[in-house]
Amino acid sequence: MGGYIMQIQHFSVNDGEGIRTNLFLAGCPLRCPWCANPEGQTLCNPMTRWAETEEILQEVRRQAIFYRFSGGGVTFTGGEATAQPEFLAELADTLYDEGYSLALESCGWFDFHRLRPTLEKMDLIFLDLKHPDPEEHRRLTGQDNGLILENMEKTARLGIPLVVRIPVILGINGTDDVLAKAFALIRKKAPGASLELLPYHRFGEEKYKELGLPLPDPAFGIPTREQMARWEDQAKAMGISVVSYR
Repeated sequence: MGGYIMQIQHFSVNDGEGIRTNLFLAGCPLRCPWCANPEGQTLCNPMTRWAETEEILQEVRRQAIFYRFSGGGVTFTGGEATAQPEFLAELADTLYDEGYSLALESCGWFDFHRLRPTLEKMDLIFLDLKHPDPEEHRRLTGQDNGLILENMEKTARLGIPLVVRIPVILGINGTDDVLAKAFALIRKKAPGASLELLPYHRFGEEKYKELGLPLPDPAFGIPTREQMARWEDQAKAMGISVVSYR
């Protein structure tokens, strides 16, 4: 088998423990207007390619020494890694059987029953929460957050370390009130999960130009360090563990 990928990124230290290889799988059910990887929203475009499963496995195996001595491994990301469930399962099954540490980054919009065998092979799972309000979530991304919250709750019950990531964007969700509601949802749906707040950035804008897409709204604001620190303290005060892989 094989599937569509954006890139294979070695020596990552931001998406799990130790030195990792990030496998960027293409395709995503959401259309976030601030997306840093717009090429990952569709399978076929000038910035994605078809890759055979064995090619990717060989790439990973060549990095094994770095994982072994750093406590690292492989992180499936995107795009949305679960948008190609058969491809993801084939990669995860083989790498799991070969003893690699695995992590998954997901927007949370997936068929839990279908993905459960793959999720259970992970050592760490990151799930995004873009906005706590379902209608605002739909307006922003094209889908409401009902399935995401349902999957957050079900994933938390698996007992695998879970980190909920919130991309913090001024003008979208970067207010005390909105984030307090998001923190309350995390505490309710996944009481044992950790939280990572990710400040918005504009690093992906060149990709929009290359794909001929409109740039993200310039009104999307980047929070200050002081604001991020205050919101982290707000989450801690609500009993949520705050982590950072950045």
